[in-house]
Amino acid sequence: MEFIPVCEPFLNGNELKYVDDCLKTGWISSSGKYVKAFEESFAAYCGARYAVGVTNGTVALHLALVAAGVGKGDEVIMPNFTMIATAFAACYAGAIPVFVDADPQTWNIDIRKIEEKITSRTKVIMPVSIFGHPCDMDEINALAQKYKLIVIEDAAESHGAIYRGRKVGTLANITSFSFFANKNLTTGEGGMIVTDSEELYKKALYFKNMCFPLDAPRNYLHHDIGFNYRISNIHAAIGLAQVERADEYKEMRITNHMLYTEFLYGVQGITFQQSRDYVTNVFWMNSIIIDPVKYGKTRDQLIAHLNECGVDTRLLFKGMNIQPSLVSYGCDCSGDYPVTDWLSENGFYLPSGSALTRDNIESICKIIIDYKGN
Repeated sequence: MEFIPVCEPFLNGNELKYVDDCLKTGWISSSGKYVKAFEESFAAYCGARYAVGVTNGTVALHLALVAAGVGKGDEVIMPNFTMIATAFAACYAGAIPVFVDADPQTWNIDIRKIEEKITSRTKVIMPVSIFGHPCDMDEINALAQKYKLIVIEDAAESHGAIYRGRKVGTLANITSFSFFANKNLTTGEGGMIVTDSEELYKKALYFKNMCFPLDAPRNYLHHDIGFNYRISNIHAAIGLAQVERADEYKEMRITNHMLYTEFLYGVQGITFQQSRDYVTNVFWMNSIIIDPVKYGKTRDQLIAHLNECGVDTRLLFKGMNIQPSLVSYGCDCSGDYPVTDWLSENGFYLPSGSALTRDNIESICKIIIDYKGN
């Protein structure tokens, strides 16, 4: 069977046309018409007022924290089951990540366990819409309002996801996105902040560009420590082309999931992420959990077999509480996180790119079914 990667970028719109325009006109840096066009088109797609393009999703999270005034000693509550960029961004701001275990069905932050982690030092709740499934933002926002906290959503994996009729990007004080090569929308490398707050928007613009004044001539006097987080016109050109076909790409990911669940229906020992009925999950990655007793083989045995058959895979995230870097940083990594442990030890990604065909997915599922122990 031909090799099937976990994910590859899907670039079948105006990407080449727009990038060619950048090259022919010489507008290749962070100046150029595509940066503004990309920001405006993505803000409109989310239904938000403002967007700020940056170099990657981790930078977007850091910039969101800085714009929100998060600093040394502030605590940021986040899921224990997430990509480590979520925690690193808080560390960059001098804040302390505080971890909450995952919900056993959605794999998002377990909202029932957030309140017990709130202290006098807590400043932010940072939910992550894991693999494209929005968190229960009404509950999170209610907690934030009760304790006067800021909500910064890490939506790196959920472009176009919908929660109770509203798109991700309009559900928090500020939301960050990633456009890495494997995301539903990609610029190769890139990120975006989205917000309805003019104040947060202006602060993000200010800090992302070395703290140059927004409304005054450049006199090269910088009153704050800023960052060079500007996205290039070339990356923005790719992003604009991607946003033009965003709903099409979203439906491709959703179709992938429908096919996986159809072909693997009834196979004992395989569990998918469960979607709540009030969300539209955009399935950045189709991930499965293997129960070795019911399936008859371990996760690692199945992965090795799939790889031998030409099917690429990836392990799920390890818990933040066991990351040596975060232990050294000073995070409280004590306590038990049983759901995170179960996901990390038994789960993995199946191929999930937008360009997958029905035949690709059927072939992958046949390998999984045929390999199952008796």
